[in-house]
Amino acid sequence: MKKNLLSTLTLALALSATLPATAQVGKGGLSEQDLTTIRSGFQNSPTNRALLNAIQANGMVLTSATNQASLTGEFSHRVASQGIADQKQSGRCWLFTGLNVLRAELMQKNQSGEFFFSQNYSFFWDQLEKSNLFLQGIIDTRKKPINDQTVAWLFRNPIGDGGQFTGVSDNLTKYGVVPSEIMPETTNSNNTGRLSSLLAKVLRQGGIRLRQASEKGASEKQLEKQKLEVLQSVYRLLVLNLGEPPTKFTYTLRDKAGKAISTKEYTPKSFYQEFIGRDLRNSYVMIMNDPSRPYFKTYQIEYDRHMYDGKNWTYVNVPIEELKAMAIASIQDSTMLYYSCDVGKELDSKRGILSLGYTDYEAILGYPIDMNKKERIESGDSGSTHAMTLVAVDLNAEGKPTKWMVQNSWGATSGYQGHLIMTDEWFDAYTFRIVVDKKYLTEKVKAVMNDKPTMLPPWDPMFQAEE
Repeated sequence: MKKNLLSTLTLALALSATLPATAQVGKGGLSEQDLTTIRSGFQNSPTNRALLNAIQANGMVLTSATNQASLTGEFSHRVASQGIADQKQSGRCWLFTGLNVLRAELMQKNQSGEFFFSQNYSFFWDQLEKSNLFLQGIIDTRKKPINDQTVAWLFRNPIGDGGQFTGVSDNLTKYGVVPSEIMPETTNSNNTGRLSSLLAKVLRQGGIRLRQASEKGASEKQLEKQKLEVLQSVYRLLVLNLGEPPTKFTYTLRDKAGKAISTKEYTPKSFYQEFIGRDLRNSYVMIMNDPSRPYFKTYQIEYDRHMYDGKNWTYVNVPIEELKAMAIASIQDSTMLYYSCDVGKELDSKRGILSLGYTDYEAILGYPIDMNKKERIESGDSGSTHAMTLVAVDLNAEGKPTKWMVQNSWGATSGYQGHLIMTDEWFDAYTFRIVVDKKYLTEKVKAVMNDKPTMLPPWDPMFQAEE
């Protein structure tokens, strides 16, 4: 027994001498000399002590006292609108933004008073469709191992309340729309955290059970039946939290003085046909400014859609000046746009102003943060985080933009009267995409928009859902 043990130890030692080391002692670690060099980076000077005292007492106040843009609400071109929506504690900015564009068209065409579509109605169907998208994705990938990158991505992201414009176009085309009075907001549509968490748990369990059934030999037809049983539980949970969507309703549209324009009975789809009446999936094009990828090419993101049989997120990537030309043409023609950006960067939330230099990183760090847009994207420092409605641009005498304004969905008292105003320099740095009516496309975009798109993976960090 002892002899066998000694032989085993001898063999193990011999093998360890021939195998590459898993850690190289001293290489890449911090030596005492390194630590001395690092410590020398902070000099105990009166200036640094004053900064230390201020930060420890008040936190890292990064705003610049000398570089705060003063922007007014006067614009050379502004699309008329009424009312400010409030998404509250939810990630539905993409839905509010898309519906804001469409409600503005409704009010303008019908000369109506303030009008809102029901975000809750559309959100209900969005959540049911996303649930089906996940479960069917699990069925489609059931033969792949659980640690396959696509399978792992599906289980990490079974559902969420964020999204982008294809969720608006697919959802409304299939389910129609209703006025906000017909299916109003609820506590859990305004604050979606707990509902999203429970839905994710239900779906992950359903997905695991589908894979287990497949391993035991269940046919695809049997798996689809099992999927519908999970979706029954999802539907029940959505009804309890959001209410049950109406199938018929009577609605009176009123003018600005409150006088009835029309009173009719509708279904959600007939209301859509009367007051929107377009195929949104073929009327709009998503335009991106992503300098980390080649311009004037078309891209598509796999699995980045809101329903299984919907349209993947597809866009044309263009230089920022090309994007701005289309945005200006739309606004000049009194047409709002779906717009998304990295809203948290350099934001003066009290005044509702976005301007470069508002945040003074250099005062604390001792050196500038000067990555360009491409570098910020590639390093994960910046990406599109929020969707809003682009409603105004201020053009100078040469026709060049100096500032822009978006209608937000954070309530009427947020920012500048429910809006955010941005300098043109900030627009260049942190704007990522717009959705524009086809009639405003430039000739360069028209030439490539029907090219076969390059497929990108859903886990690409550039393509997180807008909230």
